[in-house]
Amino acid sequence: MALYLIGDLQGCNEPLQRLLRKIDFSPSRDTLYLLGDLVNRGPDSLAVLRSLSGLGDAAQCLLGNHDLNLLGIRHGLRKPHRGDTVQQVLDAPDCDSLLDWLRHRQMAIHAHGWLMVHAGVLPQWSTSQTMALAAEVEHALRGPDLAGFLAGMYGNTPLQWRDSLSGAERLRVIVNALTRMRFCTADGFMEFASTGGTQTALPGYLPWFEVPGRKTAGTPVAFGHWSTLGSDTAAAGGGLLANTLPLDTGCVWGGCLTAAQLGRSAGDHTLITVTCAAAQVPG
Repeated sequence: MALYLIGDLQGCNEPLQRLLRKIDFSPSRDTLYLLGDLVNRGPDSLAVLRSLSGLGDAAQCLLGNHDLNLLGIRHGLRKPHRGDTVQQVLDAPDCDSLLDWLRHRQMAIHAHGWLMVHAGVLPQWSTSQTMALAAEVEHALRGPDLAGFLAGMYGNTPLQWRDSLSGAERLRVIVNALTRMRFCTADGFMEFASTGGTQTALPGYLPWFEVPGRKTAGTPVAFGHWSTLGSDTAAAGGGLLANTLPLDTGCVWGGCLTAAQLGRSAGDHTLITVTCAAAQVPG
């Protein structure tokens, strides 16, 4: 049995299938952990959803910001961005069943000694609290008022977590941290304008994984969302960065698609990559 963590697909099905062949993946034997942003920007989100949903429990998938955006578009709460490439999914005869499968994916996973999220974890959250808060969002996604949850999900505020938060504000902070965050302050104030590498942090802000005293520092954390970090990590041979492993290696932008095969000890892994042709021009 082999265990693999895979970074952002963003609708790039052909590289996914090449990667699965390269690792000799067998759904009866192996397990994939997909770190979110399964869809959008790439050419074949429909095939990605059909492929992953067909693997059953062999594909454990997180939700990323692009996946939530697709649900928002389907429910009429968002208009497609000019760079979105999800219309094929929306027009498919099996759209509703695929999006029902999507809404039942997880916001965080803690398995085999790893904490897995799409984007980041606020420094004030422990591993157990992260999983409990992720479960609150999962409950809302799977509940009878999905449209109501999605309507309250958008926005940048509140920028800081407080245990006393409730309702839409509480869920919004959880979603923003788990699916959008790159930088925050030592007090956990998030900032969403900076999207480049670590050197683009505004004064007073740090990459979330470099905040001193981060409560998840003792747990290896795998995440996607930040393609410049993932590309650098893959090029450097895949060492852990502050006990975190960034795995978005920019497949949709012409980088590569990366799987980390987990070893026997905590944090131990081996990277396997396939090259990708640029599927989307940034803009």
